[in-house]
Amino acid sequence: MESRKLQHWRLYLLSLVLGIGGSFQYGIQVSVIASPAVHIQSFVNQTWLLRYGSPVDDSTNQLIWSFMVAVLSLGAWAGAIHSGSLPVTYGRKKALLFNNVVAVVAALLMLFSRMAQSFEMILLGRFLYGYNVGLGLSVHLMYLGECSPKKLRGVMTLTGSIFVGFGKVMGQIIGIKELMGTEDMWPYLLAISGIPAILQFVALLFFPETPRYLYIDKGDSEGSKKALQWLWQEDNLKLELDDMQKERDSTLGEKAKTVRDVLSSRCVRWQLLTLVIPCAGVQLCGINALYFYAFDIFRESGVPEDQMHYLSIGLGATELITVTLCSFLIDRAGRKKLMGYGYLLMGVTMCALTVTLSIKHLNSWLPYVNIGLIFCVICIYGLGPSGVSMALPADLFLQAWRPSAYVISGTVNWLCMFLVAMLFGYIVNGLGQFCFLIFVAYTFLSAAFLITFVPETKGKTMIEITEDFNKLNFKNRAVELERTDVDLATTF
Repeated sequence: MESRKLQHWRLYLLSLVLGIGGSFQYGIQVSVIASPAVHIQSFVNQTWLLRYGSPVDDSTNQLIWSFMVAVLSLGAWAGAIHSGSLPVTYGRKKALLFNNVVAVVAALLMLFSRMAQSFEMILLGRFLYGYNVGLGLSVHLMYLGECSPKKLRGVMTLTGSIFVGFGKVMGQIIGIKELMGTEDMWPYLLAISGIPAILQFVALLFFPETPRYLYIDKGDSEGSKKALQWLWQEDNLKLELDDMQKERDSTLGEKAKTVRDVLSSRCVRWQLLTLVIPCAGVQLCGINALYFYAFDIFRESGVPEDQMHYLSIGLGATELITVTLCSFLIDRAGRKKLMGYGYLLMGVTMCALTVTLSIKHLNSWLPYVNIGLIFCVICIYGLGPSGVSMALPADLFLQAWRPSAYVISGTVNWLCMFLVAMLFGYIVNGLGQFCFLIFVAYTFLSAAFLITFVPETKGKTMIEITEDFNKLNFKNRAVELERTDVDLATTF
């Protein structure tokens, strides 16, 4: 058994290379911007004073800062849109190589922004970082899903969530004032993402293109076989090659599947709903909002201001640990149970948090209960929705549908993140502690959808998963009619 695990060591190494320049970049960009906030706002004010002879007013400074935070989501949306064309036209590997160049350019803009006395360079750098995150996250998951055997597909794609959590923790740690969270070091802190981009660029040169892309999209069966043998260190590849051949046969003579095809085709209707509602919309479960609101709860609990940042590192570390634990559960418990019941428990816990926030003044120990409930929500999120939202999309679509599906997934994900980032402050001001009820409604809806409708995907081939979903897509038609009418996939 041990030798079977060790034979895939190159695949595990690939997951490390993809993670450090993929979802790790998302995690670090979400968290690293918080530490130098005061220094960046001071830099904006100094630049404004130098240009116009008067300091920037508070409302304008706050608007510029808010847009610096939120523009990452807009850049990620642009990257997600291109994740449907670049990996198809040039391949998954070349798309990631190009993506690393974008991150290095963004890092250079950040590094020289203070020297150039230009906060616009920070805005552009954040947008390019967002592009890097949006394209990199989609292609990272695509790459891993297409290189992994079905028995490891869940664990491999879940490493995306592990690297997101790792990125968040690293961003929080290097941002403390004892390291890089100082007035002198903030440009270097913002440029830090250039290092993982360079590492991935160099390391990827030694890895092959994905076997499924070579076989199904390019028709290179020999190249695909060599890539599989190199990654898996296995000679008996008949079952995997037969599965790819079946998928390729079903695509011959068909037109390319576009985003419009994914949105309008009946044969992927339930896959699309599964992609959009519980997976891409994971921003609406309130996890990022919980991170934002946590400092207010810490303050109510009497935590000193200078210690709140360290407590936030604890939140990030908790998510990282629980997502790692999820990797041991996902291929045992299955995607459906972990995500469905995870959302359900998150909803229940946030209901309890809403109640305790409402009565926190009644007793001195209640604020500490609120802190405990926050950690509980993050634990549940890490054990279920966080990890599975990365793994499940790789199971849902056949080769030709997958890139366009990831465009839709990225669009929903990043626009939801943008809306939460821009509007959450106003929601808190308007609803107070009851703001979490909006997220509770989403978690209950997603839980009901997953538990009631979505079939389990663990341990199944792409063709088997498609056939399971066809029972929902064509539940009023005869099986034979389904098999003749449904276009499983197509080539590009």
